[in-house]
Amino acid sequence: MTASPMSPARAKALEAIRRRLRDASSVVLTTHVNPDGDGIGSMVALASRLLRHGAEATIVTPSRPPASLRFLLRDIPALVEEDPAAADPLNGADTIAILDTAEPKRLGGLPRHAERTGGVLIDHHPPVGSPLVQPAIRDPSACATGELVYDLLSLDEEGLTRAEAEALYAAISTDTGSFRFSNTSPRAHAIASELLETGVDTGALFRELYGVYSRGRLALMRLALERLEVDPRTPIAWIALDRRALSRTGARSEDMEGLVEFPRRLAGMEVGLLFRGLARDRTKVSLRSNGEVDVSGVAQLLGGGGHAKASGVLVELDLDEAVRVVLDALRPLVEAAVVSKTDR
Repeated sequence: MTASPMSPARAKALEAIRRRLRDASSVVLTTHVNPDGDGIGSMVALASRLLRHGAEATIVTPSRPPASLRFLLRDIPALVEEDPAAADPLNGADTIAILDTAEPKRLGGLPRHAERTGGVLIDHHPPVGSPLVQPAIRDPSACATGELVYDLLSLDEEGLTRAEAEALYAAISTDTGSFRFSNTSPRAHAIASELLETGVDTGALFRELYGVYSRGRLALMRLALERLEVDPRTPIAWIALDRRALSRTGARSEDMEGLVEFPRRLAGMEVGLLFRGLARDRTKVSLRSNGEVDVSGVAQLLGGGGHAKASGVLVELDLDEAVRVVLDALRPLVEAAVVSKTDR
């Protein structure tokens, strides 16, 4: 199976990025805080290609990657921004490559380095505002940033290494929910097929990504299920966990990943939410839709963003107030979706 050609507009944008990276001698690659499989996999594949072309390439993330993804970084220099050793590559870089986000507030202290050096930006989230650096591509028609990096690397007309293919497969498979979510396109499957032809071991890859739960994570999952609530007025379900949830269960911050799927998957629900209290007046909210409701509008209204069916926001509210505000904003949208379904 061969992936269909990319659009002319995408090819033009990626060619500008390719030229900028071709002229770079020292590149720092970064992604959003709390990096996920798409961000990590995309950075690893691009960094590998840069290293093969003779450039210096270092990954610097604004927060520590989760343990389940660190195996992807085994052959690439990778640091966390707060690590003193990160100062050398950051100060010596002539290009910053930003992947899987276009929001400066999600990049820690990296924006000031990008403003100094310039760089490139590759993201598949809906564009909001002007990109931090140019050249840039922000293309929400891509299933994942990994799809855009695949297209970028294909411009070189040289084959992918198995490690690059593994990283891109991880990027695309995680952001499509193992090819279950609605962003899974025919092209996503075609690209995945090409990646598998390099010898990617999907069994080993998925064991690394999903195969092992710590006792702390299992305890957190149990607590989350105990906190599951359903709105009496609309098909919205949510979990609210206070800032003591991690210490109470022995879990790590990364173990919060995926908990929003519990309320989303509850039978009959249109929207699932996860509220995580970070401090007395700060709450992180993850929003997931089962198809009819565009949750990105509510996220943007509150200062966040994302996709129509998967968005997030950090609000300056305590946990209880955050639940109230988000539910009040969502209920009219969900009620309209229910009416629309009934009228069909």
